[in-house]
Amino acid sequence: MPYTKLIQAALDAREQSVAPYSRFNVGAALLTAGKEIISGANVESASYGLSCCAERVALFKALTDGHHNFTTITIASSGGAAPCGACRQLLAEYAPEAGVILINSESPDTPETTTVNELLPNSFTGEDFPEP
Repeated sequence: MPYTKLIQAALDAREQSVAPYSRFNVGAALLTAGKEIISGANVESASYGLSCCAERVALFKALTDGHHNFTTITIASSGGAAPCGACRQLLAEYAPEAGVILINSESPDTPETTTVNELLPNSFTGEDFPEP
């Protein structure tokens, strides 16, 4: 499997998840164009709106560390869930060309692959704003 390290990084990040309410642990790992792996896990709040998904944690960490070009994101969860709408929007803006690998943590050897564009076709991004 060509993305073994990236998949393992998402599985490892999932172990760091803080999900005391839903108990739905998610880990994500982004692969930069420079071949660096940046990972993140979901963090919940009792006020659910303040929670943050693993995909956004990884993306925000990567962006604030100066990374701006991403080739792949892996997401590990029970059942291999796809990103929520908010995560799809941010990925469409900051990692539009990225491949997406969905990992079912119970059977990580059978990942599902897709792309950010397939998850959110015809997305609205900064390119949709008129020129000043």
